[in-house]
Amino acid sequence: MRTPTLGLGTMGMSEVYGPADRGESIATVHAALDAGVTVIDTGDFYGMGHNELLLAEALRGRPRESYRLSVKFGQLRGPGPVFGGMDGRPEAMRNFLAYSLTRLGVDHIDVYRPARLDPAVPIEETIGAIKEMVDAGHVREIGLSEVTAETVRRAHAVHPIADLQIEFSLLSRAVEAQILPTLRELGIAMTAYGVLGRGLLSGRWRAGQPTAPGDMRGMSPRFAAGNVQHNLALVEDLRRVADAKGCTVAQLAIAWVAAQGADILPLVGARSRERLSESLAAVEVRLAAADLAEIEKAVPVGAARGDRYPTAFMANLGTDS
Repeated sequence: MRTPTLGLGTMGMSEVYGPADRGESIATVHAALDAGVTVIDTGDFYGMGHNELLLAEALRGRPRESYRLSVKFGQLRGPGPVFGGMDGRPEAMRNFLAYSLTRLGVDHIDVYRPARLDPAVPIEETIGAIKEMVDAGHVREIGLSEVTAETVRRAHAVHPIADLQIEFSLLSRAVEAQILPTLRELGIAMTAYGVLGRGLLSGRWRAGQPTAPGDMRGMSPRFAAGNVQHNLALVEDLRRVADAKGCTVAQLAIAWVAAQGADILPLVGARSRERLSESLAAVEVRLAAADLAEIEKAVPVGAARGDRYPTAFMANLGTDS
């Protein structure tokens, strides 16, 4: 999959970080497209369809070839903040796809991917069914999200995988051990989400900062008392490097991810034009070997304290940290 320097993740425009402004969200999508961002990432379960409907409005009138839609499917939801596991059955996938195409108002999805691995359905069955949708023209490419290196190999044997979407940041580097080498061996790109550690690496989060209703950070182990103070101390060490480079902490964190390889696309979850503008400026930050060494000293691998998700979610992820 050929990707630009940054992609736009839109989950926060619908849920998980508290209330979002609809008009500003749409304006942010427009600003991203105008700036040359072409990859727009969503999930059919973000806000139970709200996010896809929001994007349909934001993308209306834009040439279809001017953007690429990356859509995750299969995460089951219930009323309220209830998650009910994954459904990767072929018949369920076709149902999810039909709803997404309708909500988004498009005739194809550029990259379609299961949101997580369904332990009850062999990945070969899920990928084989999506391949049928590729053959039918409803899907252009197949992606994966939060799966292990072994699962990547099994899926790739059924149909070429365009990219793996997985969390990767200075605070979440477990992919470096097995997953990233496997992707590079197979010629598969990586889409990195959580590049700012859900705000910890933004340079603006403060210990004891209250979370709004519906903000998942209120349940995140990395934001819990004790852990958050340790993690923010790492950010302050990183701030000294950023100050020396003449950029913000957020820009340095994004630039670090981008510097890990041209095959890695950082997703930025900006919900406002102001935050988007800051993120886009990160592409101008050039990191020399000495800069990377200073960043490594500030935030060594494994330095973060606390899991990246609550315990109940950790078993369904591609890495254990």
